[in-house]
Amino acid sequence: MKPVDFPLISNLSIYSVIISLFAIVILSILGGLYRNNHHEFVGGNEDPKDGNAVAGTVFTAVVVYAVFLVFCGLQGMLHLRENRRGAIALS
Repeated sequence: MKPVDFPLISNLSIYSVIISLFAIVILSILGGLYRNNHHEFVGGNEDPKDGNAVAGTVFTAVVVYAVFLVFCGLQGMLHLRENRRGAIALS
């Protein structure tokens, strides 16, 4: 079975891009809620007491996913370039 070929980013890196975008959006929302000490996330018996510390950790994860997104996007673009013009050579 031949894998689906996407016009912008191929060789299955599109899935990594989609997952990274989804994670960035969801984690940014959660980080914002923790930073603002939303009552649903902070203040309960088993909830973290310091929302800003949790938000810092969540935003660190957002940065990691953003780096992953850039890396996967560049890999996809290099793959397209290789398919159109030939392999990239350093000589």
